[in-house]
Formats: sequence, C-alpha cells, structure tokens
Amino acid sequence: MTAAPPPSDTDELVENALLGGRVRLRQPAKGYRAGMDAALLAAAVAAAPGQRVLEAGCGAGAVLMQIAARRPGVSLTGLERDPAMAALARENALLNGADARIIAGDVAAGFRALAMEPFDGAVRNPPFFDDPGALRAPAEGKRGAWMADDGLQAWTDFLLKGVREGGRIVVIHRADRLADLLALLGGKAGSFAVRGIHPYADEPAKRVLVQAVRTGKAPLRLLPPLVLHARGGAKHTAEAEAVLRGEAGMGF
Repeated sequence: MTAAPPPSDTDELVENALLGGRVRLRQPAKGYRAGMDAALLAAAVAAAPGQRVLEAGCGAGAVLMQIAARRPGVSLTGLERDPAMAALARENALLNGADARIIAGDVAAGFRALAMEPFDGAVRNPPFFDDPGALRAPAEGKRGAWMADDGLQAWTDFLLKGVREGGRIVVIHRADRLADLLALLGGKAGSFAVRGIHPYADEPAKRVLVQAVRTGKAPLRLLPPLVLHARGGAKHTAEAEAVLRGEAGMGF
C-alpha cells in the first residue's frame, strides 16, 4: 500500500496529552488516531530496566511513548512501514526524551529481515480486520491501521520470532478474535494471561489483552476484567481512570 505523504504543515497535526500530561503525542488531525487501545496495551507491559521491547507497526509512537513514561530504563524499538508515521514517531521520541529507536520495515517481510537479535518483549495492536468485507467503507487514512493486508498470522508469526525464549508478547485485539489469537500463538508460546475489556459491567467484552510467553508452559490465567464505564457516573470507572492516568497497570 502506498504510504500517505507527510503532513505539509502543523495545522494537519494535533498534540494530545497522555498519562495525565506525562506524555505529549503529536499525531495526524485526520485519519487514524491512537486512543484507549494504545493506553491499555502500554499499561500491560511489565518490562524491567535494561530490557528491550519491540513494537510492530508503531504508527506515531503512542504505545512506545507511554511505555517509556511507565517503564524508565527500558530500551524501545518501533517498526513502521509508513515513512510519514515513522518520522512522526521519531519526532515524538525527541519530544518526550524517550529511549526509542524507530526503524523502517514491514511485518510482511518477517522479523529475520531486520537482522536484529530477538527482544525481551514484543507488543502490537494489530489491524482488527483481515477481510475487506468485514469492514464497511473505512476512511483511507484509517485503512492501514484497521486492515491486515497479510492476515493476522503474519503479525503473530512476526511477534513469535521477535522475542527470545521466555520473552513476553502482549497483544490487544477484538474479543471475538481471542480463539484465533490463542491458536496462532499457541504453537510456540504458552503461559497465556487474558484480560477482557468491557465497555460496561453488564455488556460483553469488546477487547481482550493477551500476554503469551515464548515457550511458556504454565496454565492459562483468566484475569479479572477491566470495566471502562459506569452508567450514569463519571466518564470512566475509577480503575480505568487510574490506568489511563498512568497510576496503575493492567496486572500482568
């Protein structure tokens, strides 16, 4: 897919404050913009200082910048195929003083094409759809973020090859793809931990956070759900607000 040209002036970008103002993120004013999923994914990363974490398809760097703020001393690498978004991610890394290297590349080429040592951890918010018939008329600016041109298996294969034995993979995805994720990761990973993300306590989960350990053998753990909203109350539940402000993690 042809990458979009970089924004021609600052009017085409917006700057958002994340984690209660600890992170500044510049991203396109139109098209795909990072939000709740990026915040939850970053909150699920439990890397220690000195460890290396890779994000496949980092976009403008929303996940990486929030991991950097939450986990000082972790070395971050982002892979991005869109030159304009990669440039924006580098700008955001400088803006936030983050230890994040942004490299050009495509998940479809596989991890070995990067000629890098496997990482301690890898994360991704994969495109949610790999069937064009399942997504109705997306805006062109959002297609690259929403559609997996090479299918979900290409993304899971990349993550599995991208971590060392014992390394952790964390993915946020649609709840109805949970079985697919577990099946695709289960050939080379285990020790799964799954946490459902519910819009309201009385509604089914719309998202799941899945952590897998390369060559892990421990039984699957189903963690308590995170409920985002309470009817008739504040915008977010107290637990969700604490996560979004960077005051709590996701318990992995």
